[in-house]
Amino acid sequence: MKVLYYHQYFKTRNAAGGTRSYEFAKRLIEQNHEVTIVCARDTNEELSWQEFKKKGYRIGTVEGIKVIQINLKTALQKNYIKRAFGFIRFVLKSVQFAFSENYDILFASSTPLTIGIPGLIIKFFKPKTKFVFEVRDLWPELPKAMGVIKNPIILRILSFLEKRIYLSANKCIGLSPGMVEGIVNKGVSRKDVCLIPNASDLELFYPENKDKDIIKGCTGDDFVAIFAGSHGVANGLGFILDVAKYLKKKEFNNIKLVFIGKGTVKDKLIKRASDDNLSNCIFLDPLPKMKLVNIMQASDVGMMILEDIPEFAYGTSPNKFFDYIATGLPVMVNHFGWVADLVAGNKCGFATDAKNHIEYAQKLIYLSQNKDVCIDMGLNARKLAEKEFDREVIFKKFINFLEKVEKE
Repeated sequence: MKVLYYHQYFKTRNAAGGTRSYEFAKRLIEQNHEVTIVCARDTNEELSWQEFKKKGYRIGTVEGIKVIQINLKTALQKNYIKRAFGFIRFVLKSVQFAFSENYDILFASSTPLTIGIPGLIIKFFKPKTKFVFEVRDLWPELPKAMGVIKNPIILRILSFLEKRIYLSANKCIGLSPGMVEGIVNKGVSRKDVCLIPNASDLELFYPENKDKDIIKGCTGDDFVAIFAGSHGVANGLGFILDVAKYLKKKEFNNIKLVFIGKGTVKDKLIKRASDDNLSNCIFLDPLPKMKLVNIMQASDVGMMILEDIPEFAYGTSPNKFFDYIATGLPVMVNHFGWVADLVAGNKCGFATDAKNHIEYAQKLIYLSQNKDVCIDMGLNARKLAEKEFDREVIFKKFINFLEKVEKE
């Protein structure tokens, strides 16, 4: 089977960020399938490449995966207008490969929504082409709920595009129950939609007690809660600063809140923490997963934080959650929904209301003072990762799904 895999943010374990497309592509190669990734340039990726061609792309090989890299940076820190133009430019430059490459299935993984346009176009000209679309975020529902996109004309265009991409695909994949429902609500038959969530890499992330001194600003006596992910508007990380302020007021100075990542609001968070003299907040640069695992193993709790938006409840499948539980970290969630249900149902952490930073802080205090409870929740977290989200098991579901599409 030959797969043309569109994912604008493709990254290996040597770069910071989600690696789902890399992990799946690598396993497809190991099973003697062929994979060509079409992605955008990312200067964080530590790979050896040929020079960019005059046409604006270059081709390389990563562990047997053919990678076509468009000479456009992913621009995650730019405003939405600039990002939108970046998405459009990527589509214009990348659609050519849907016609020139040899493949059995065109597989496109959002975000952004526009990543599905090459599949939409190729289905128009070659209706028999097999096209699978993977939904990682519901667009434009989430940007609309966040108030990021308000123009009704743009929203209608995006909604139309979303529906056309879903309906043009032979099959769709949703990464959470809410995403599956969102696809079905657009008119796609439920039998054509499959839930394949993000996964835990049990061999890379595993429980181990590392010295807390490896985390800048922490000592062995500290209780460390870590947030590893994007620092964007959707993440609502001001909530953690409210938690930090409460902890400082109550003089629980041994509880350290560690932020790892980058994003549009990181500078504002750092400034606010400095202005409020929140020495219990530590900000670190993004780390590739090969290095991030060491920081997680030295931590006590993983934090799941989102802005207080109801649409997030069942419509997200955050990578960090699966890394936390694989590492055996209890998870502190500040929102209700799918992830909170998993945490509560498996007794591997606590979920609080996004409006109640005091309760969240008090739960952190409780865990810092009850190490046995923290350890038990960590063990439960690892069991959950092993039972339901083992990468190898998730991949088997994925490849069986693709092979079924190819044969239909």
